[in-house]
Amino acid sequence: MAFHTLFGALAASTMLTCAAQAEDTKVGVLQSLSGTMAISEVTVKNAELMAIDEINAAGGVMGNKIVPVVEDGASDPAIFAQKATKLITDDKVATVFGGWTSASRKAMLPVFERTKNLLWYPVQFEGNECSPNIMYSGAQPNQQIVPSYDWAKAKGYKKMFLVGSDYVFPRTANLILKKHIAKDGLTMAGEEYVPLGGTDFSAVIAKIQAAKPEIIMSTLNGDSNVSFFKQLAAAGLTSEKLPVMSFSIGEQEAKAMGTELVKDSFAGWNYFQSLPGEANAKFVKDYQAKFGADAAITDPMVHGYLDVYAWKAAVEKAGSFDPDKVRAAAVGLKFPSPMGDVEFAANQSLVQPALVGKLKADGQFEIVWQSEGAIQPDPYDPVAFPGKSCKLH
Repeated sequence: MAFHTLFGALAASTMLTCAAQAEDTKVGVLQSLSGTMAISEVTVKNAELMAIDEINAAGGVMGNKIVPVVEDGASDPAIFAQKATKLITDDKVATVFGGWTSASRKAMLPVFERTKNLLWYPVQFEGNECSPNIMYSGAQPNQQIVPSYDWAKAKGYKKMFLVGSDYVFPRTANLILKKHIAKDGLTMAGEEYVPLGGTDFSAVIAKIQAAKPEIIMSTLNGDSNVSFFKQLAAAGLTSEKLPVMSFSIGEQEAKAMGTELVKDSFAGWNYFQSLPGEANAKFVKDYQAKFGADAAITDPMVHGYLDVYAWKAAVEKAGSFDPDKVRAAAVGLKFPSPMGDVEFAANQSLVQPALVGKLKADGQFEIVWQSEGAIQPDPYDPVAFPGKSCKLH
C-alpha cells in the first residue's frame, strides 16, 4: 500500500474514532460502595446504572451514548468531595448522580457551586438548604418527617424518644420534630445520638427504658440500625411493645438486617416496593431480572433511577448538556417514573406524596397511610424556620 494511501486510511480511521468518542457523554455515579453506608448505597448505584443502560438501549440522549464513571464515596464526606472534584475536573462529566448522607451532600455542595455543575441527590433529608447546583429528588421535611410525625400523633402517640446518628440530617430533623412536639403540647421523652456507624446502644437503650416513651422516632443511618434493633430486642423492647418509626430503613436494609428483627416497625418514605401500579410493577420486574429475583427495592433506589430519566428529559428539552440550561429545563417538566408522573418544583425539589408503611414478615411494607395527593416541597419547615423560603427560578 502506498504511503499516502496508508496515511489516508489511518487518518480516516482516526476521524471515525474521534467521531465515535464525540458521541459519548460521561456522567458521574458517586455512591458509597464501601463503609457503613454501603448497605444502603450500592443498590442506589445499581438503579442509576440500570437507568443509564435502558436509556442507551433506547438510543441514548440526543443521540449520544451515556458513559457512567462510577466512584466510591466510601462513606466519608471528604472522599465524596474529592471524588466529585475528580469527576467534574478530570473526567469532564456532564452531571453527577449520587450521595446519601447529608454530610456527604454538604461536602460536595461547594464543589458543584464552584464548578457550576449539577448534582442529582436521591435521598430524603433535613431541608434547610437550597442550592441552584443540586436537584433534590429525595423528600423535604414536609414530605416525610413531618407527615410521619403527624400520623403518629393522630394514632395517639404522645410521648416520643428521638434517636439518631450524629451528623447534620438527624440533628436538624430532630430539631424540626422537637419544634412540632412543643407546638402540639406532646412530650419529649429523650434525645440521643451515636456516631455514624456506631454499634453500642447500651446507654441509649437504658435511657429509653427509664423514659418509657410510647414511640421512637429514629434517624439512625446505615448499619447502625442492625445493632440498634438487635439490642432493642435483647432488652425486650420489640416493635409490639415499643414501636419505632424509621426514616432511613427501607426494604433493602430490612432484608440485610433480617426481617424478624424489624417486623411490625414503621417507616416514613415516598415510595415502597409494594406501591400499586403498572409503572412500579414493570420497574420491580426489570430490576429483579437484572439483579436477582429476590432483590429488594427501596425509595432512594427509585429516586436515583428517576433522577437519570429526569436529567435525560431536561437535556432533551434544553437541547443542551449545559448544567444551567438543564436545571432550568427540569423545573415543571413532567416525566414518568415508578411512582407515576412526577416533576420538580421551582425550588428544584420533587413534588411527591408521603407514605407510612408497616414492615411485614416477608420484608415488604404494608402502606398504612398516604397523603391525599402529591405534596409541594418546602425546604424550610415553617414551624422550625419561620419566614425562610427558597427561590431559585
